[in-house]
Amino acid sequence: MRFLKLGLISIVAIFCVMLFFSILMPSMVLVSRAVDISAHVDSIKYRVSDLNQWTNWINGMQSKTVSIKSAKEAQLGSSTVTINAITDTTVVTGWTSSTKSFQLSTIRFITRPNSTITTVQWQFEQHLNWYPWEKLGSFMNDKILGPMMEQNLLNLKHLAENQPVFTTIP
Repeated sequence: MRFLKLGLISIVAIFCVMLFFSILMPSMVLVSRAVDISAHVDSIKYRVSDLNQWTNWINGMQSKTVSIKSAKEAQLGSSTVTINAITDTTVVTGWTSSTKSFQLSTIRFITRPNSTITTVQWQFEQHLNWYPWEKLGSFMNDKILGPMMEQNLLNLKHLAENQPVFTTIP
């Protein structure tokens, strides 16, 4: 009986400590990567703003678990990706997992006057609940998403620099 009481008190104390630390952690996680591409912004934007083009630069998009429903919606395994907004400088997508976890992804195109280089910055933003296990688990987001984002941005760079798309500017 004494060990049962000690075990129960220990579990409650550990949960309280984890809850205290999770309250101190931020409720939003942001993972960001960027690459400089020697190509016109329209050539890059063409590849980013159409999910059919993602098969050319995002690893895993050729998988049988990927179903592209339209230029703005795709099913990637257990996640649904939807292009929410396209502007002159951004492409915003929403990623919803089967567990209804939502991440907002923004790809920005940063150009400089009199320069042929476009900086492409890709970020994932996730808002977290107060649950200690969710906040502690979010520490791995950068280690999981970061290398994948870097590789895919390098694929986009290689594709845009070696196979430019010529568009007419109105």
